[in-house]
Amino acid sequence: MNYWIGNESVYGLERAIKASGNPMRTKLETSPITEKDVLRARRLAATRGGEGHDNFLKGITVQLDVIAPLYWWKEAQRYHWFDFVSSQSTMHCLLKFDVASQCVDETDPLIVNRVKELIDYYNAIPEEDREGRQKAWRVIVASLPSGFCLGATMVTNYQQLKTMYFQRKDHKLREWHVFCDWAKTLPMFKELIGIED
Repeated sequence: MNYWIGNESVYGLERAIKASGNPMRTKLETSPITEKDVLRARRLAATRGGEGHDNFLKGITVQLDVIAPLYWWKEAQRYHWFDFVSSQSTMHCLLKFDVASQCVDETDPLIVNRVKELIDYYNAIPEEDREGRQKAWRVIVASLPSGFCLGATMVTNYQQLKTMYFQRKDHKLREWHVFCDWAKTLPMFKELIGIED
């Protein structure tokens, strides 16, 4: 199983670029964006996070699918505007997953085999032994390796992605490098936040 990001959809790009000029307007404009709008948006989006000048980036919504190991999800969950739409469930599918193919390559094979043994043990417990099955299931879920991958559909925005990009582009985990490289492929993302390759 490899880390994967895709199925992205971007909404509100032009509307947010136009809205970047609202602080200096006495009436809201609905006309198509102009080069002046784009230049202003680029200037404002390139400001440091937290100053408020880049707030219009919140209006550019991104939906995406991510498949990632548990160790990555622990770090990704710290971002307030990186929200789960829906995710795969260990509660419902833990016993259905092929554990070996669900883990990153670096997961220790001894741990993967141990989880498989725990699943086999669970499956051998008679259905009527509900307490025994519940205890065995809890051992399985508590023993999942950090390299176990789950997928989720997420929603975020360009302002949050800007924060994530600058905080994670040089991170130790290669999954963050893949994430940052993916963000750079989004429409006008590099231009708006001032990334030059």
